[in-house]
Amino acid sequence: MNPLKTKIGILGGGQLGRMMIEEALRLNLHINILESDPNCPSAKYATQFIEGSIQDEAKIRELAAISDVLTIEIEHVNINALLQLEKEGKTIIPSPKILAIIQDKGLQKLFFESQKIPTSPFALVNNPSEWENALKQLNADKVAAKTRRDGYDGKGVQLIAVENILNGLDKIPFEQACVLEKFVACEKEIAVIVARDLKGDMTTFPIVEMEFDAEANLVTYLVCPAHLSEEIEEKATEIAKNCVAALDGIGIFAIELFVSKTGEVLVNEIAPRAHNSGHHTIEANYTSQFEQLLRILAGLPMGSTELIQPAIMMNILGANQVEGNYQLKGIEAAMQTEGVYIHLYDKKTTKPMRKMGHVTILGETVADAHLKAAYIKKMLHIAKE
Repeated sequence: MNPLKTKIGILGGGQLGRMMIEEALRLNLHINILESDPNCPSAKYATQFIEGSIQDEAKIRELAAISDVLTIEIEHVNINALLQLEKEGKTIIPSPKILAIIQDKGLQKLFFESQKIPTSPFALVNNPSEWENALKQLNADKVAAKTRRDGYDGKGVQLIAVENILNGLDKIPFEQACVLEKFVACEKEIAVIVARDLKGDMTTFPIVEMEFDAEANLVTYLVCPAHLSEEIEEKATEIAKNCVAALDGIGIFAIELFVSKTGEVLVNEIAPRAHNSGHHTIEANYTSQFEQLLRILAGLPMGSTELIQPAIMMNILGANQVEGNYQLKGIEAAMQTEGVYIHLYDKKTTKPMRKMGHVTILGETVADAHLKAAYIKKMLHIAKE
């Protein structure tokens, strides 16, 4: 057996890095962090913290020099620097070749198309002058417009009525290159988390069903297991595994999918990292998404992804009209409820819809978890200090 890679470098120091550190402590793994914000959620818990941009090649090399293996907790990193390090023999999981596809939503859609992975019809536009032809070509009443680069958590995404744009009633919302996707009438939005190790072994976590905040387009609520027919469940799992195999991906991948009202299963996007849709796995599964990724990075065998109990996960989001210092109301009542686990991300200030933490709620059944979740949702909220 090869020696374990015990020193792990992460580009990015947000809550995902922090949750990886929490899992790493149990396994005596050392997490080094590169992040520009010295007050980020991971900073004071890292073995070594390097203050600097995840775009700065010199800082990335500094991280690589003290780490056996590199990974990411956000996609928007310096791909060229990582490609060069990979060429020099550094182990980087996932490969920067994959990140190059994922960073650009246009390349991601073209990848789905080339690999015959089912996805919604789309057109690529470089600037506003190309919108009219593209919209006519799509022949849709409504499209989801997404900036090709730098969008996240609902930023750079807008639903558009095609007729209003063509008739000049609405302005084109983005100047930069975009993907225009035909709007899919959705029955459900689901996610499958896939793990694949260096030997090519692959495992999946039970499918989750997501609910979104309509304004911010953020996941606010997820349920596991998802309420799906056996046929849809098998189809979604197979598509998700095909995505990771086609990428030749190593690590953790969250595959977000639509189940249309006509029963089609379509891939929306791929996140090549631990993901919001897998936070419940810390308490609800034998192996969490964070531990699974650490096992892969370190060279340890993957663990069981089986669900221990049904779970609901809610994000704790910054409240409207609350910015700066804050307090969490209702924590005492929430913590008196059995099967409730609160995770706070140690963010010093809040703003509307910012992810401040999450709550996992376990129940004997999904219905039991729903009852508890309704109570917790009513009790727990961010307020002015």
